[in-house]
Amino acid sequence: MGYVKTAILMAAMTALFLAVGYAIGGGLGTLIALGVAVGMNAFAYWNSDKMVLRMYNARPVDAHTAPELQEMVVRLAQNADMPVPKIYIIEEDQPNAFATGRNPDNAAVAATTGLLRRLSQEEVAAVMAHELAHIRNYDTLIMTITATFAGAISMLANFALIFGRGRNANPIALIAMMILAPLAAALVQMAISRSREYVADRVGAEIVGNPLWLASALQRIQGSAEQIDNNRAEQNPATAHMFIINPLHVHKRDKLFSTHPSTHNRIQALEKLAAEMGTSGRGGMSFGSGGSSSGPWG
Repeated sequence: MGYVKTAILMAAMTALFLAVGYAIGGGLGTLIALGVAVGMNAFAYWNSDKMVLRMYNARPVDAHTAPELQEMVVRLAQNADMPVPKIYIIEEDQPNAFATGRNPDNAAVAATTGLLRRLSQEEVAAVMAHELAHIRNYDTLIMTITATFAGAISMLANFALIFGRGRNANPIALIAMMILAPLAAALVQMAISRSREYVADRVGAEIVGNPLWLASALQRIQGSAEQIDNNRAEQNPATAHMFIINPLHVHKRDKLFSTHPSTHNRIQALEKLAAEMGTSGRGGMSFGSGGSSSGPWG
């Protein structure tokens, strides 16, 4: 059901984009809009991962600089039957993580130092499994495309006020489009983001073998995210949808403008999944003692 909903929402985003192009210049405007979309998505396809990692000053780690984290991600990737992504650490006290990359062969996962310091090994493993699920499901590519479309729609809607006049268009309608089209695009983008989080929770829980570990991690991350600032995220709110928990101090419930589902709802879904799987708090892959992460994470 998650994939069907995503496909419908992406189709709506595409239709909205082409409609704005048509409003600007009819059939020619539609072709121009399509060309803009292709160009912007091509750039995002090849460069978005590098840009966001640079934005957060993420540093790459490996088996020498972060052996426990490297081993953990390798084992999870093997369990998920997918390539091992590049691993990055972000110097940030707020516990959080995200995945990026255009496909499973060219992907990266990034965890903050706060995540590695504050969560148990099982919880960290569950978070990494969630991010691997995003990569395996091509969510990183889907969200890059939807974010690019949303940005392009906003740009074209502004152009409509300038170039749309040449077609004797109603100026009130053009102003309405300039306001409503970007709003609609943002709503669709956020709806896609929320639907993909639920799917990644389920798949990530299956990868690590215990939904309750991810439920516990989400609860702890949410509590810290509400108290600890993530200044880079606050300066770049367009990247908030990438994180496992919204790094901004907003959106505590399922809201129209939220990039993430309610954490409470996500935890309930994971607890239901754990019951269906017959999983207890101790089930799942083995990652050490299970206490607070104290290994050399880098």
